Amino acid sequence: MENKRYLDKVLDHLVRSTEIDYEGKELYVPFTNYSFHMFFPSLYRHYNHFYEYCVKQFGLTLEEVDYVWEQWESIVQNKLWENEK
Repeated sequence: MENKRYLDKVLDHLVRSTEIDYEGKELYVPFTNYSFHMFFPSLYRHYNHFYEYCVKQFGLTLEEVDYVWEQWESIVQNKLWENEK
């Protein structure tokens, strides 16, 4: 990845902008205007919003969006699993 440093900054922005309501089991993310349930099969349904947001806001390519999505999803999942302990 040519712009890994830039992608890491984008990822950091997305992670910091993601709010987790652990009690209500809702995610509030910067790439949609609404919250959604935290179960991960439903999370992937929001990939198109994520993709469009990353292309418009940050000028990312499909390959770059896929990289950022995988990293973001992993970080959010880890936060959720840590909270369940």
